[in-house]
Amino acid sequence: MIVDERIYTLKIGKLKEYLELYENKGFAVQTRILGHMVGYFHTEIGPLNQIVHLWAYDNFEERTKRRAILGVNPEWMAYVKEMRPLLEKQENKILLPAPFSPIHKSNITD
Repeated sequence: MIVDERIYTLKIGKLKEYLELYENKGFAVQTRILGHMVGYFHTEIGPLNQIVHLWAYDNFEERTKRRAILGVNPEWMAYVKEMRPLLEKQENKILLPAPFSPIHKSNITD
């Protein structure tokens, strides 16, 4: 099992606009294609204007397949076209859970 951590740094003052756009145009298509969203957050203390979202996959191959499908989906591409001007920077990490982590492969459901 892997967790894909994505951190988006937004332009100052764009948090509310980003969240509304994602909820209305990005959320449904992304969750339908990617599957298991672990969580979706925004920062309050520390680096500000950041969105952090986590996605769980059985393995890297599943992640690669699902992200490729998302990347060519017309509904997603329309959302991305509107969303990109709100972004300042994007980061991505692949996280491997420790053996004692409460997230286990059996918890992943589409």
